[in-house]
Amino acid sequence: MQLKAVAVPAPDETMQLKAVRPVAPDETMQLRMPRPPEAPKSRSARRKAARPSALTRVTSYLTPYVRKLAPYAQRLTPYARRLAPYARKLRPVYPRPGRVGWRRWMPSWRQWLGAVLTSFGLSSVFLVVAYAVTDIPDNLNSYATQQDNVYFWSDGTPMARTGWVQRQAMPLKDIPEQVRWAVLAAENESFYSDPGISAKGITRALWKTVGEGDTEGGSTITQQYVKNVYLTQNQTIGRKFTEAMIALKLDNRMSKDKILEGYLNTSWFGRGTYGIQRASQAYYGKDVSQLNAGQAAFLASLLKGAGLYDPTLGEANHHRAVERWKWILDRMVKIGKLSKAERAKYTTFPEPLKQNPLYDTGQQSDYLVELASSYAKKAAHISDQQFDLGGYQIYTTFDRKRESALTDAVNKARKQARKDHPDTAPTAHFGAASVSTDGRILAVYGGPDHRTQGYNESNAATVPAGSAFLPFVYAAGLEHGVHKTRGGPATPVTPESVYDGRDNIPVTTPEGPYWDRSGKKVSAHNDGNKSYAHITLHEALARSVNTPFMQLGMDIGLDKVRETAEAAGLLSDSMGPQVPALSLGNSTPSAIRMASGYTTFAAGGTHTEPYSVRRVTRNGATVSLNVPKSRRAVGAQVAGEVTEALTDSFRAAHPGAGDASAQVAGKAGTTQDDTASWYVGTARSVSTAVVAYRMDLSKSLEPLPLKGVAGTPNDGAPYGIWSAAIGPLG
Repeated sequence: MQLKAVAVPAPDETMQLKAVRPVAPDETMQLRMPRPPEAPKSRSARRKAARPSALTRVTSYLTPYVRKLAPYAQRLTPYARRLAPYARKLRPVYPRPGRVGWRRWMPSWRQWLGAVLTSFGLSSVFLVVAYAVTDIPDNLNSYATQQDNVYFWSDGTPMARTGWVQRQAMPLKDIPEQVRWAVLAAENESFYSDPGISAKGITRALWKTVGEGDTEGGSTITQQYVKNVYLTQNQTIGRKFTEAMIALKLDNRMSKDKILEGYLNTSWFGRGTYGIQRASQAYYGKDVSQLNAGQAAFLASLLKGAGLYDPTLGEANHHRAVERWKWILDRMVKIGKLSKAERAKYTTFPEPLKQNPLYDTGQQSDYLVELASSYAKKAAHISDQQFDLGGYQIYTTFDRKRESALTDAVNKARKQARKDHPDTAPTAHFGAASVSTDGRILAVYGGPDHRTQGYNESNAATVPAGSAFLPFVYAAGLEHGVHKTRGGPATPVTPESVYDGRDNIPVTTPEGPYWDRSGKKVSAHNDGNKSYAHITLHEALARSVNTPFMQLGMDIGLDKVRETAEAAGLLSDSMGPQVPALSLGNSTPSAIRMASGYTTFAAGGTHTEPYSVRRVTRNGATVSLNVPKSRRAVGAQVAGEVTEALTDSFRAAHPGAGDASAQVAGKAGTTQDDTASWYVGTARSVSTAVVAYRMDLSKSLEPLPLKGVAGTPNDGAPYGIWSAAIGPLG
């Protein structure tokens, strides 16, 4: 809609009135039809359109500062008018006269020089004004004010409070000089001479951010301190620019020692600790004043990322920590803050404590907190740093009464084992978990003392499932059928399908006997080498006869057995080798996963991934949480037939337990090498799995023979714990 000036006719010399020719309608004043819709863009075009250009991103970040500069620009307007005539002379004329070819379009050296000087001048003015208008915030952000995280039982009552995220501010004079210089050598060796920012680092970070849409560091200790106490952790150009301006101003107003003191007291070192004092206590169990240069160098390495350099989190972390520890000590020598003779003393990496002693209580609640915090951070997409800031309320799925009953039952079994088997009981371990059909983890037993045994026995994949795995093979057969010929059609399997139940029978394939790598025929064995002649699959599962299921697994296809077990809830990385022994339980699922797998049958064939947190809030505001949903694992009829066989298994082994109306199904699980004893069963829509095994953790993670410490399969310690945990039957 543009207005166009109408040409006025020149005055007529005769001074006579003449009719003015009407002006033709302007095309821009006409009504326009809407444009037809554009054709759909390609996926690459949509991706490009969705992502703004580098120029757009920079413009959006600089807009607030341009607005602040507006008043100053108005004051300079009169001077700009005076300079306008001179500026016009510098305006390039294109094409340039007196030049030929491509040179007609190239600016002269004077114009290049003028452009460079103008750009430099405008940039300098912009930075000076930006520095003047940037204020140091009066209030500290949440990184400087830590809170506790509170965990609740399923009934809403408090379960635990993790109060280890606390800061103990230490004056710089109480922090040894070698500790300070270990940090400076690692992070900013020119700290005492720089102006608070690193121009090289900022340029590199901006180039990375603008050019590749990514972010990169490049901060001095002053900038990191500003980020810790005044700004957010968001990696954006706007935040980096503000950080640099505040750092420059802070460097002029605050002494270097004060800045370093603040930095050492606000930095995150992992394990829920902020500040060098809490880090020293968390990793070495001592005050910072007692650290030597070697220990200080390790703590300094954590500033680069505790999740990558805490050596207790894995072999890769340990390797990175050792390499960076050596590098920091060498840097201290290079900058003259550690003599070569002193450096020679530190040849052995100072291994930190395996656990943070600031908050371990040793109680079962420590294992519950460990499970819940891990799940909450993953399901709510909360980083370790964010979580350690505190202020979260974690509402767990743990049932207080069930947890108490399960813990008491295991403690009773431990006491009995020490009495009956004093030689083997010290190396006995018990893991247990109760999971509902909707996926809620109701109770777990993680170990005797979290302070001495950090790993959670309910969540540890350490020993084979043995014959407790048979229901998954049975379900796979009912679901997929069997193949009598290679590549032939599947033949349906029913509970009445008959298999050979004799002991020591060869395992066959469509081509003949199955041979192992040593050239021997593989045979199946029953518990106690007992033979049962021909037997139906339903009866074989009810009586825990192994040999039919080893052959059934070969007939189904071991890939289908594995697929069914994983669909029911077992993790792929816990599945054993795909050999005939897979059907007899060479996989090593945890107690939580075994209980979860049995709930699939109790839930009519639908599976819900086990979870330990149902809701998360922070300071009263709801945090988005991904709660797992149920999915079909096996058919409803298949699940019902497996449950019927498990019900008969329970009643055959325990005829006097509960009345006929009790909805109880379960079976014992043993291994051929006697390294594990299981009992897994379901009662009133809750499945509980209990495993007993022996392992000398001071020597290796290799399971040891039970030697009777777990009792008999049907009436031993696992069943006693299971029956006590589920409460009275009936």
